[in-house]
Amino acid sequence: MASLKAFKGLRPSAAIAGKLASRPYDVLNSKEARVEARGNPYSLLHIIKPEIDLPDEMDEHDPQVYEKARENFAAFRKNGWLVQDDQERLYIYAQTMHGKTQYGIVGCAGVDDYLNGIIKKHELTRHEKEEDRMKHVRITNANMEPVFFTYPAVKEIDDVVASYVKSHKPVYDFEAADGIGHHFWVIEDEPIRDRIIDLFAKIPFTYVADGHHRTAAAALVGNEKRKQNPGYTGNEEFNYFLAVHFPDNQLTIIDYNRLVANLNGLSSEEFMKKLGEVFKIEPKGGSIYKPDRLHNFSMYLGGSWYSLTAKPGTYDDSDPIGILDVTILSRLVLDNILGIKDLRADKRIDFVGGIRGLGELVKRVDSGEMKVAFALYPVSMRQLIDIADTGNIMPPKTTWFEPKLRSGLVVHLLD
Repeated sequence: MASLKAFKGLRPSAAIAGKLASRPYDVLNSKEARVEARGNPYSLLHIIKPEIDLPDEMDEHDPQVYEKARENFAAFRKNGWLVQDDQERLYIYAQTMHGKTQYGIVGCAGVDDYLNGIIKKHELTRHEKEEDRMKHVRITNANMEPVFFTYPAVKEIDDVVASYVKSHKPVYDFEAADGIGHHFWVIEDEPIRDRIIDLFAKIPFTYVADGHHRTAAAALVGNEKRKQNPGYTGNEEFNYFLAVHFPDNQLTIIDYNRLVANLNGLSSEEFMKKLGEVFKIEPKGGSIYKPDRLHNFSMYLGGSWYSLTAKPGTYDDSDPIGILDVTILSRLVLDNILGIKDLRADKRIDFVGGIRGLGELVKRVDSGEMKVAFALYPVSMRQLIDIADTGNIMPPKTTWFEPKLRSGLVVHLLD
């Protein structure tokens, strides 16, 4: 069963929370982070993207970058921008986008749960990205950013959260520059805190929604610290890491789309002919067309949109991987026609989260940078959980969750 631990969070004051909270480290590059943090000394980007405070030409994995993270973190604490709660708490973190609010429980997940498969994942991780975050956790001795987990919704938990939110004012309540609202409560009532923990202990599994590399890094550093402390009891903070847990029925997965730079030596006519062997093709003209059901795709090529519907027999709905539209597109088009065998390594393909809109696909194709674009129908939460439960792994760049968590509303120290 899943574990949920209260902890003494390190938090900003309400006066600076909106300025300190930042987007996650992995959704913006160094150049974008420099722009976003410009003129804002409070931004957590100074800790999670510390290269922004070093010369532009410095590699973001240089040892000096990690040392800068440690230095900046110490400065934030010295300046009183991050102050530790005096009691172990759970927290509620809610986000509002397009009028819809999702409510997550902030607490610590267990290293043992990750190592023993209680925390299930649906993506592979890359060693170099794991190692980058492990170095960051080691040098700061903290989980600076939460990971994004989900669990099968439990009505009793929903009711406790709803009641608390209704009867208490949030300690943070602000709208970020992107229009997304962020609301944060500290659960100071110990019986309510303990009730949530008890209810959570009845949940058999939790699932990584977003942040596979951060999850792996946090768990692996915790395991390292165990080996460094052979007399550990299991109660030390390094046995746990920071997570926000959302019920699955409140989350939204949006589309994650593909752009390809060329047609693998084919003319547009030859390419369309090959597509016609496995898809029903319907021209949609110059107006943007968005897929409206599973196994339906939209394609933008030569200034026009097309609806592509996979023909029966080209996919396997009884297979948790075969049913995925990313699998169908990868096999039938990217691999068989365009010769893209490795989605992680091939430089001809790029991926665009649906949050940017399908107009981004038009822009990049019309500019000549890319030749063709494909938009996909979003993966469902049921598909994600089925894949994780069966021990399968989704193809790269399958899920895009919105809204993203803001980092810095609470930090977990490992000692």
